[in-house]
Amino acid sequence: MKAVSALILGVSTIIAASLLGDGLTNLRTGDRFVTVKGVAEREVQADLALWPIRFVATGNTLAEARNRARASLDSIQAFLKLQAIDAANVELLKLDVTDTRATPYPGADSPQKFIINQTLMVRSEDIARIRQAAQNVGDLVDSGVVLSSDYGPSGPTYLFNGLNDIKPAMIAQATASARKSAEQFAQDAEAELGGLRRANQGVFQILPRDQAPGISEGQQPVKTVRVVSTVEYYLQ
Repeated sequence: MKAVSALILGVSTIIAASLLGDGLTNLRTGDRFVTVKGVAEREVQADLALWPIRFVATGNTLAEARNRARASLDSIQAFLKLQAIDAANVELLKLDVTDTRATPYPGADSPQKFIINQTLMVRSEDIARIRQAAQNVGDLVDSGVVLSSDYGPSGPTYLFNGLNDIKPAMIAQATASARKSAEQFAQDAEAELGGLRRANQGVFQILPRDQAPGISEGQQPVKTVRVVSTVEYYLQ
């Protein structure tokens, strides 16, 4: 009877040791993974242009300032028509009138005049036409229009709204790039690449194609969309 008990205990010990060994092996294998990054970039064209045209008119009387503002408005509208920009794409925005005599601390020799600031917003999907018109904006200055940039950028802002259309393909490209890097790592480490452990899609960025000091993404109609995905794979 004692011999049988000893035999059972011995077999149980061997089985337990075997299971424990397998468990430790799986644990060590499970802890082995590689983290890689995959990059995808795509050059895109802006599909919407927003061009706020701000101008200023002054006068010693309100009537004089208004007449000058009206003349400037007529000149801008004529300019846009000459550039073949549809009037339906032009919206008259806010009008600000300032009486310099009403300022809290006017200077002793401050001219007593009225200042009118007005903005027209051009909204168009014809990027090429807006770019050409913006390059000819000097014609407005030659006609006597006083342009202002006090309330923001003076040129067009180019937007890209098609990000959702290209996201799936770019994520697939970034993931494929990450897996290729993981496979190379596994090969160098003399291991086999296992299944996916964790994945992070990453943040999509819309960047200027030509990155230079003082040049923002919105100023360039051609942009670079970039995403960096982080992926973890098990190693076997």
